[in-house]
Amino acid sequence: MSTNTQPALFTKLGFDPAYLPAFEDKLFLEGPQTARRLTNFFALLFFATVIATYGVLSNSTATVIGTMLVAPLMEPMMATTAAVVMGSFPRALRAFALAGAGAVCVILFSYLLAWVVPDVTTSFLSDAEIISRIHPGLYALLTALGAGAFITSRSEIAEALGGVAIAIALVPTLCVVGISLKQGQLGAAAGASLLFLTNFLAILLAGGVVFLVLGLGKSVSSHEQGQFRRRAFLLIVVGLLLVSIPLSLTAYQNVMSARENAHATAEVQQWLVGTALSN
Repeated sequence: MSTNTQPALFTKLGFDPAYLPAFEDKLFLEGPQTARRLTNFFALLFFATVIATYGVLSNSTATVIGTMLVAPLMEPMMATTAAVVMGSFPRALRAFALAGAGAVCVILFSYLLAWVVPDVTTSFLSDAEIISRIHPGLYALLTALGAGAFITSRSEIAEALGGVAIAIALVPTLCVVGISLKQGQLGAAAGASLLFLTNFLAILLAGGVVFLVLGLGKSVSSHEQGQFRRRAFLLIVVGLLLVSIPLSLTAYQNVMSARENAHATAEVQQWLVGTALSN
């Protein structure tokens, strides 16, 4: 009984071959509508950057969350990891280039938009939306566990991709990079850049693993495609290992700082209790 149920369950969870044409049309910018879709992509990215930049500067969490319902940056990332799994170097290169161009545009847009806001209205060092993104720790590696890839592979739940985008918050992080550069805070810009790079690599690796498990990689038939996929995954893993070094250092510093604060608080409380007894 159970032996028959497991294959049936796996088949339902696996990638539906009949959905492949629609899946490719949704992720990859190809065909006669490419120019229009690129225009839509950068237009949405600009609007998302405007919302996110002023949401970050006004320390409005609700506004920042709303940004991700507009931002399209997750799509070329999903396209990159899907193309890698499918062994298509041209598609992976185009999708990766689009994601990179989109990231650069967000930083540039947010840098220019930050000039409009007078310095007196910008409390950089006390803005929670900024502070939360300039000191990334190891938890940043856990924000992209492949949910985006699973959602993308299902036509019936594709609208939930926005929820994953909100959880990872790619555009606001890039906006913090632009704002930090405008403020001359290079350390903060580096921290936010590291957070974005960590999320990007985690999306590629986790998404690729999910696509492989679902069976998307069955389309790989040649030795060259398989070799490209192995090398691409190796580069992603190496990249994640490299970014985990500064993330580990930041996490260690946060832990030590928390211990020192807790120890100092305990000593102060003990001193206050002793003072109250003596009085």
